[in-house]
Amino acid sequence: MAMSNTSEGLNWNLILGIGLVLMLLTAFSLPSLVVFSVGLLPTGVALIIDRSDQRTGTFCVGGMNLCGVFPYVMKLWTGKHTLTAAMEIISDVLSLLIMYGAAGFGWMIFLTIPPVIATFLSIIAQTRVKVLRATQQEIIVAWGPEVANAKQTDTDRDASSSNEG
Repeated sequence: MAMSNTSEGLNWNLILGIGLVLMLLTAFSLPSLVVFSVGLLPTGVALIIDRSDQRTGTFCVGGMNLCGVFPYVMKLWTGKHTLTAAMEIISDVLSLLIMYGAAGFGWMIFLTIPPVIATFLSIIAQTRVKVLRATQQEIIVAWGPEVANAKQTDTDRDASSSNEG
């Protein structure tokens, strides 16, 4: 039997990959790690809360949250790359509002878009049913009402075959 990389719901490849990235960031870019750690807290919460197989909530919140954090990390990378500069960024209320607001917008997208798409698909399906019913009526007019009841059960087939023989 082959060993799976998941044990009790944990994806060990993902955990090891995140651990490797954290070790590299700690060794080479501690100020960036500080900004990422504080800024991406909503993504961590989404990762813990989202139990779906595809983790769509985590990806939606994480993507928007990363969009909110990225400008401040770029500011850090292009300017002074020190712990003091990182602390200034994470202690600024406006920067935290933008980072967490972007994550909140990701939650809004995650919670509102699927019902909108489901409604849209339902309307498309209802329209398709109307078209098929109209086509069915045209066929009934052309071929007669017998074609509407063309579905036979096994009992009907047995009775018709015994009458023929």
